[in-house]
Amino acid sequence: MRMILPHAVVKTLVAELKRAGVREIGGVLVGEHVGDETFRIADLSIQRSGGSATHFVRDLDHNRAFLNEFFARTGHDYQRFNYLGEWHSHPSFEPLPSVQDQKAMRDIVEDPDVGVNFAVLLIVTLARRSTLHLSATAFRAQASPLVVEVETESEANPKRGWFVRLIDLLR
Repeated sequence: MRMILPHAVVKTLVAELKRAGVREIGGVLVGEHVGDETFRIADLSIQRSGGSATHFVRDLDHNRAFLNEFFARTGHDYQRFNYLGEWHSHPSFEPLPSVQDQKAMRDIVEDPDVGVNFAVLLIVTLARRSTLHLSATAFRAQASPLVVEVETESEANPKRGWFVRLIDLLR
């Protein structure tokens, strides 16, 4: 599995991690299916509450509202745009899933009411206050976690206007 992380998302994550300092933050990842097991992050929610220096608690209402807005914005085209998983920071630890992180992700993929085939957990941290370090792990029901290859896109072409990029997103 491969995930493409746009430059704009990297910039957002770096800014939010700086703002949060030693507090864990997180949210939901949504993306576009662009090829065989390849997904491009289209957006992510930012939940600034619910975190301490060593723990992050997801706000389900916050996640639900974000997902509803995203699906409305993308025309409910679930085959192309969908929930990819969760993300959170580890400001005091390596960006690797803890035992508690793994259990939370297994709970998501094994819950028939959630109804997902897989969920990715992206864990991020800042090195030297500006360099993003991360790991991505895919979880599937009744299967071992898989390391997800993450490709970071370079900065968007400045000649492409925001309107053209928006049209591309909505296609």
